[in-house]
Formats: sequence, structure tokens, C-alpha cells
Amino acid sequence: MNVFDFIPGTSAQEEYSGEIVGAEKSRAGRNTDTRRKRITHAEPSFIEVYQRIQRATNTRTQNDLAVLLEIRQSSISDAKRRNRIPSSWYMLLFEKFGLSQDWLRYGAGPMYLRTEQGYVPQELPAADLKEPAQYSELAAKSTLVTVYSMHCRPNGSDCMPELDAIGKLALPASFAGPDTLVLRMYSNDMAPTIQQGAYLGINTPETRPVSGSVFVLRDEQVGLLVRRIFVDYGSKSLLLRSDNEKCPESAVPAEELVERIVGRVSWVMQEVV
Repeated sequence: MNVFDFIPGTSAQEEYSGEIVGAEKSRAGRNTDTRRKRITHAEPSFIEVYQRIQRATNTRTQNDLAVLLEIRQSSISDAKRRNRIPSSWYMLLFEKFGLSQDWLRYGAGPMYLRTEQGYVPQELPAADLKEPAQYSELAAKSTLVTVYSMHCRPNGSDCMPELDAIGKLALPASFAGPDTLVLRMYSNDMAPTIQQGAYLGINTPETRPVSGSVFVLRDEQVGLLVRRIFVDYGSKSLLLRSDNEKCPESAVPAEELVERIVGRVSWVMQEVV
């Protein structure tokens, strides 16, 4: 006779089996919780990613975000219904703002990423900013442009020198038209108006000399240079002047210079010194 036979309603085998079953259920529960945590981490909800997007882009409504990403508002409603942010949004937000996908998805790591070309990210909007950005306006939209060096390989005065890309820059869309060439100033030839290291926006369709305006010209020696052009009606030539008093003035026949004009300097981005 077994000693457990005196215990009503149980047996040694049942007692031991119950302990095993309980332990297995406990382990199964812990494993299920772990899997749930992993799934939650791998697939963040729509609302938590959407809130980080709103914070980084300073958008308040779905319409604001739709205009920013250049998508239909119904696409945002569909993403909310599916509880998932489309992968294409992450690429758009990186291209426009340099936002990190890991930060958007999980709130981990740096908010911005730098590319090999030296991408310059936008600053995070102030947390207490009351008014949302009006992304329907061009000045509020951002786009990435390629920056080229002015110190390039010249190919003679009759053709455009081969330009070297040196990085990327985020600009308001109104500053980055399809015909805008962005250059990095390599000298102080135009100081104090344009400092060394400044970014220049060149409107390439404007190749007709306007007296007093600043233009970028092809040069056989240095590739590209910046000069202010003046018309000398007496000699029927064009005068090239630098805002730097140390640089000499030069006169060039009008017909020759017109062929060398790359475009007019329409904007300058630089530090105030």
C-alpha cells in the first residue's frame, strides 16, 4: 500500500503530474509574453510612429502631412486603419528631412542620419511651437540638392567644366528650382559680400549680363569664378569686378563673356561674420 493512498482525491502520480503541468504552463506563458514583446517591438503601432512624425515635421493634421509627403490624405487614413506605416514614408522622410527610420519606428538612436555625402539635417522644431508649419507653401517644404565644388577641372572657355559633387544640402523648395545649380564658394574673391565656404544658388537660365548683378563664369584657369558684371558702354565691353578690393578689375569683350556665363547668383547662404 502506498502512503499517498491515505490522501483522499489524489495520488503521488497526480500530484507530481500537476506540478509538471503547472511549470510547463508558466514557462509557456513567459514565452508567449516574450514573443508578444518582440512582435510589438518589430511592428510599432501606427499612432506611435505617426506622433513622432508629427513631432519631427511640426505637422498637426493629416492634411498637413499629406501635403508634406505629396500623397493623398486617404493614404494616411488607410495606413491608420491597417495600423501600419508604409515603408515608402520612411524613405520620403529621410530624403526630405534626414530622419532616421529607427528613431521613427522605435524612438531609439539619433533622430537624424548623415550620409556619406555629408547631409546637413534640419533642426528639430521647437517643442512649444504653437503654429504648425504650412507645408502647402514652397518656403515650408524641404528638398535635398547636390552641392558642387567651384574648384573644378576646366575644359576651356567654350564648354562647361566637369563639376565635382561634394555633398548634399537641405533647402526650402522655393530655393531649389529645377534650373538651380548649388555651388560651394572656395575663395574670398567676393568678400565681404560672399565669404569663403558660402553656398551659392545659381539661376542657370539667366545668362544675359545685367549691369551690377553677380554672375558665375567659366574660366580657363580655375574652372568657375564669381564676379560682378558692369557694362562699359564706351568700349563696348563688360567689366568684371570683385567685391574684394585686393582683386583686380578686368575687361572682357561682350561677345566673349556672354559665352562664359553659367548663370546669375540668385541667393547666398553663409554665416554672418
